Amino acid sequence: MPSLTLWDIISSPVTLRAYAVGALVSLCLAVMGVILVLKRYAMIGHGLGEIGFASTALAALIGLQGYSLVISIPLVCLTSILIMYFDRKSNMGGDVFIGIFSTTALAVGVILGRFSSGYSVESGLFGSILGVSRGYMISVIVLCALILACFALLYTRLFSVTFDETYARATEVRTDLMQFIISLLTSVAVVLGMRVLGAMMISSFIIFPALTARRVAASFKGMILASALSAFISFTAGMGLSILSQLGAHPLPVGACVVLCSLVLMLLSMALPQRTRKRQ
Repeated sequence: MPSLTLWDIISSPVTLRAYAVGALVSLCLAVMGVILVLKRYAMIGHGLGEIGFASTALAALIGLQGYSLVISIPLVCLTSILIMYFDRKSNMGGDVFIGIFSTTALAVGVILGRFSSGYSVESGLFGSILGVSRGYMISVIVLCALILACFALLYTRLFSVTFDETYARATEVRTDLMQFIISLLTSVAVVLGMRVLGAMMISSFIIFPALTARRVAASFKGMILASALSAFISFTAGMGLSILSQLGAHPLPVGACVVLCSLVLMLLSMALPQRTRKRQ
């Protein structure tokens, strides 16, 4: 049986689908990550990722593994809303509730995964992007387009809520509704990103591009664009590194390569002088 060449791997439909899904999801995570980092709520991605892990294990247990998005998106969205609700109603802080929900979901997901035939706990925790089907790719394209369209349409209000909720209320922005929308958009992006990075690494791809953008951009709009570009470069480089490694004896997982490339970009950005912040 002839060995695969680099071109065979790159031109494979499996690789092309994986790249399309990963590039779109990375853009959505990076865009939402800017808001979450600026609002000091970045670790919600980690908590929601583990909720998504538990929900995909549940989908596999009840025989709906091929339709895991139908189970995962509603459950993760509901959890995100509950976390933000408890954060506002309690003086304990949102990180406490993120810890409660995430550790519980991780334990439940591992147990459900052991009883689910055909479900890989490792893939759920660390991603399995090369297993993307054509139907899943179409779902990702549609959902990512909706996330980016909502972000563009609500850009001014999201900007206002991110920097100053008091001012936003004074200008008749429905801040509770905006928080609800931020929760929903983040939840969907996290669920989609789990296939790329898995539950354990999803928060890093929300945080790293946003921190990179914060160092190199001087405005909110600049941060959005820089974060998206950083995420796209990181994903492309990480997937390229993973593909090259498949020609050797020790293939590297895509998710881990992407996260490390994103970390390298963030560290490089820290060597640059931080730009003076402008609120625009």
